[in-house]
Amino acid sequence: MTDASALGWWGVPLAILGGAIRVGTPLLWVSLGETVTEKAGRINLGLEGTLLMGAMTAFAVSLASGNPWLGCLAAAGVGVLLGMLHGALCSLNRVNDTAMGIALMLAGSGLAFWLGKPLIQPSAPGLPAIALGGWSDVAAVKASLAINPLFAIGLVLAFATHWALGRTRFGLRLRVVGDSENAARAFGLSPTAYRIAATAFGGACAGVGGASLSLVYPGAWSEALSSGQGVMAVALVIFARWDPRRCVLAGLLFGGASAISPALQALGYSQGYYLLAALPYALTLAVLIGLGKPGPSHGAPGELSLNR
Repeated sequence: MTDASALGWWGVPLAILGGAIRVGTPLLWVSLGETVTEKAGRINLGLEGTLLMGAMTAFAVSLASGNPWLGCLAAAGVGVLLGMLHGALCSLNRVNDTAMGIALMLAGSGLAFWLGKPLIQPSAPGLPAIALGGWSDVAAVKASLAINPLFAIGLVLAFATHWALGRTRFGLRLRVVGDSENAARAFGLSPTAYRIAATAFGGACAGVGGASLSLVYPGAWSEALSSGQGVMAVALVIFARWDPRRCVLAGLLFGGASAISPALQALGYSQGYYLLAALPYALTLAVLIGLGKPGPSHGAPGELSLNR
């Protein structure tokens, strides 16, 4: 009898909660960064490639240095470079940000697979978990309440970003750039500079999201590591209504959907495993169809291509 089955059905919500935090952390980071990018009026569909490059870089640096936090910083740095590249190229005339994002996604994924081939077998030091289950003697409870430290940092960053966008001069100017480029130019602002800065922030967040994949859960490097989470996180921005705080809820909701199948399997219920494994993707489709095409009244920045 496993520890999860020893808890009976009470182990299911506990396992889903733990899984929601583990699986939802990359989604939180990527959707948070994309929210800021889109607030500046730019869409970056290349975050899947940035996520994989961040995961590969974090794993490689952690393996070489023995310090996983150094790996996180390196992943953020790679994300900044890719974000700045996307932002700079999209500022050129006749360059479409959607097409550029797809090209960056393919280039980033291919580069990560090529550079990461020697890293598939080794084991790198992972990030230490925040142990909130020390009060219990049950191993399953301790495992479920071993919180990813990047989730805690992402939670604080989400609320800090919401405050910065609404209360700081830079945040207000960035929102003006995202809502009306003509108005921003009338105020003497440079939309290109703000959009490059916002895209670089989004890239850094995606890089850290990748570090969560390779250094926390599942805690290894492989070519199938992301399972499309970078693309899914872009869709979650619509679900979050461009509010950084709601990115936390979006990450936990879709992370929890991903954790249902493993939780039931731990109790010995394997029937319909593959159908339940597809639940997060089906949920993403259902949410996008249900929410329809959002407009400025839903918080969508006016300069986004979907509003023009």
